[in-house]
Amino acid sequence: MRVLLIEDDKLIGDGLKAGLTKLGFTVDWFTEGKIGQRAIDSAPYDAVVLDLSLPGIDGMDILREWRNSGHDEPVLILTARDALTERVAGLQNGADDYLCKPFALVEVAARLQALIRRRHGQITPTLSYNHVAFDPSTLKVTSHGEPIILKPKELAILELFLHNADRVLARTLIEEKLYNWDEEVSSNAVEVHIHHLRRKLGNDFIRTVHGVGYTLGEAK
Repeated sequence: MRVLLIEDDKLIGDGLKAGLTKLGFTVDWFTEGKIGQRAIDSAPYDAVVLDLSLPGIDGMDILREWRNSGHDEPVLILTARDALTERVAGLQNGADDYLCKPFALVEVAARLQALIRRRHGQITPTLSYNHVAFDPSTLKVTSHGEPIILKPKELAILELFLHNADRVLARTLIEEKLYNWDEEVSSNAVEVHIHHLRRKLGNDFIRTVHGVGYTLGEAK
């Protein structure tokens, strides 16, 4: 899942980007508020982590502008402003969750996973389809009840498909979800990852829709 991070504290931002990446997220990090504000139009983000005290513009103003322009991405406010009035204002202006600094990385990840589940209408933390189950909190995958080892990009693709079980996903969309702007992408990267997933989970688990993209195989 791809996350937009807007945080001007370089120590906090670097730690969040590194930690969330290890937990399976694709993270784009911006330290300038106005640049981060515009970045939401540049990629299909699944969630946003937004600081409030930013250079050039207040995070609350960014949030209001996003909601007024129709952006519905889940937003987790992450800030040192811990007063009750600030928390209430954040939620009333369109934030989906509010977490005060200092924080634990595992809690940020858990809250993001919960926001993404809610956006996709999923209730249980474990994602499953046919014989495959995936727990985003532990990154553990089972097939027919047996553990399967997947590489990070394979895990990311699997989670993307499980969140969109009824959709056909274009190769370009999959690519945008997998890679941030700092990563180089080979022209056949998505095809290679899907080939490896089919080899590990079964050839019929992911189906090619010629000329369109990929989707999960028939539900059983």
